Amino acid sequence: MSVNDVDTKVEVLVIPVSDIDRAKEFYGRLGGRLDRTPPGIVQLTPHGSACSVQFGTDLTSSAPGSGKGYPIVSDIEAARTATVAAGIEVSAVFHPGPDGPVEGLDPERRSYFSRAAFADPDGNTWLLQEVTTRLPGRVDPGPTSFGSTTGLASALRRAAAAHGEHEKRIGQEDPDWPDWYARYMVSEQTGAEPPE
Repeated sequence: MSVNDVDTKVEVLVIPVSDIDRAKEFYGRLGGRLDRTPPGIVQLTPHGSACSVQFGTDLTSSAPGSGKGYPIVSDIEAARTATVAAGIEVSAVFHPGPDGPVEGLDPERRSYFSRAAFADPDGNTWLLQEVTTRLPGRVDPGPTSFGSTTGLASALRRAAAAHGEHEKRIGQEDPDWPDWYARYMVSEQTGAEPPE
């Protein structure tokens, strides 16, 4: 057996903070579920995430505010709106351009391109990225799952829109739409070629 045969998943990211109670309140406003932990450690898991954030006494020697993370969302505009509604300051949506960031959604709405940024009270920064289709090879093509009902509903909406285009191309209703939806949704997660 080699390391290539060992399933390894990131479980927790340690965030350097100066005030544990203030950080707990902030990350709680982001919808984090408070997990059971030993005394002196706070762990919250974002809605739909398999990875948690953790902070506490003597967990890291990094300076408060030096952390940086890249959470992904399936709809950057909805995520930004919800985060602002939670009382958190978020940048305008932007995308990379040839000469630096450009305000607004990526014109082609490509995965990984539309972004928004925010920081916690210590200055740890988070760059939200809209990901609807994974890059090939990013996810093992084995079992497919969705971390939340929101993520599944968003994937179903994208599949419905794509299936409507599929039916226009074939010029008739597709009675096997459940199979087509399933192939489309798995292809998004694995980066495989979507169905025709």
